[in-house]
Amino acid sequence: MTAATVTPLAAGELSAFGNDPWWIVLIKAVAITVLLLVFTIFNVWFERKVVARMQHRIGPKVHGPFGLLQSLADGVKLSLKETIRPKNIDTVIYVLAPVISAAMAFTAFSVIPLGPEVSIFGHRTPLQLTDLPVGVLLVLAVASLGIYGIVLGGWSSGSTYPLLGGLRSSAQMISYEVAMGLAFVAVFLYSGSMSTSEIVGAQASGTSANIFGLEVQLPSWYAIVLLPSFVIYIISMVGETNRAPFDLPEAEGELVAGFLTEYSSMKYLLFFLAEYVNMVTVSALATTMFLGGWRAPWPLSLWSGANEGWLPLVWFIGKVLVFMFVFIWLRGTMPRFRYDQFMRIGWKFLIPIALVWTVFVATARATLTAGYQRQFFIGVGAVIVAVLLLSFVYDSRAARREKAEQDAKEEAEKVPFDPFVGGYPVPPMPGQKVPDLEPAAVTLSAATAGSDGRASGDTRSTDRAGQEDSRG
Repeated sequence: MTAATVTPLAAGELSAFGNDPWWIVLIKAVAITVLLLVFTIFNVWFERKVVARMQHRIGPKVHGPFGLLQSLADGVKLSLKETIRPKNIDTVIYVLAPVISAAMAFTAFSVIPLGPEVSIFGHRTPLQLTDLPVGVLLVLAVASLGIYGIVLGGWSSGSTYPLLGGLRSSAQMISYEVAMGLAFVAVFLYSGSMSTSEIVGAQASGTSANIFGLEVQLPSWYAIVLLPSFVIYIISMVGETNRAPFDLPEAEGELVAGFLTEYSSMKYLLFFLAEYVNMVTVSALATTMFLGGWRAPWPLSLWSGANEGWLPLVWFIGKVLVFMFVFIWLRGTMPRFRYDQFMRIGWKFLIPIALVWTVFVATARATLTAGYQRQFFIGVGAVIVAVLLLSFVYDSRAARREKAEQDAKEEAEKVPFDPFVGGYPVPPMPGQKVPDLEPAAVTLSAATAGSDGRASGDTRSTDRAGQEDSRG
């Protein structure tokens, strides 16, 4: 018998998945769980340190070196607190809601590629739990199910504020997940796949450039090629995770703690854990879709060994931490939006822009693939000229309208304003000026003094007449 030659499977191919023994799958699942828990502990400390630096404070520094164990101590303290259950709760759903949110947060990370093919106890396997032809859609579906935990938690609490927080969260998910999905369509069109590993592989082949006489292959990150999609996703992922300035479901100024108002102890900790794990998941998805995934950034990619072995895991974690800093930076610098402003951004800006950009990318890919480069750029130029002309016409009409309103305002200011025209004082309207009332005030005071004088004179004459009668 001749031994069959086994060729290693390249990461980025779907055939590399589904061949692992059960103990490799178990090791991967446990490793992902531990990684997300460590990420959560570190991100809580990282958030406190960054916000403290922004506010000229010190932050955690007592528990462990540099205060690194502060978040671990807080987690232990929170899990050991007394559980308080209100009377009007739906007990089963009240208990299951935080479990649903936490479980979905961990499940969504199962299709995120962390690195290339590596060796684990002599077995070659991709550094990814699993992958599907529609892996990105799996992440979106699982994230949508995670919202059910928040909605059900608010509904089952039997209180008004949690219910309003749950309703806000559902509206927020619908608004921003539509824009997030549209931002991914352009990536699907460019990569030709909805598999996370294949999308990372598609960003490996870029343009060649001559640097110092060397022919260098530069990676084509979709964050550069599809910049509008990247910006739309960044805004949508902040809204999707209920983080400031989009933390409307738990706005303490309006809803106390929102959907978390009636939760305490371990159940509160599960919601807290789900929020931070979701932050890591959307950051990892942004890294995968737009920043080349686990591949090294340029110029580190010039080194041939930068994308081999376990080292790409370092690049992946570094990119995720950049997005985590963006989350913390927004929380420390931006105030919370009003609810109407928040919904307006999603429905009137992000979704229309994402639709137009998706149509443009689809048209560009179809025309360039068919070889109509010249016709396509002429068409794009015609559209841009038409948009500029329409913008010019709109701006000119708006300027004329503004000038007419200003003229009408000036004419209104010329008409004297009488605050006592109706017999009682009326405050002036915007643009009206209260006239100088000093002469009238002087006249009124003089008339009042004259009448007082006559009255006092009459009184004195009457008194003198009485005195003369009494002497007579």
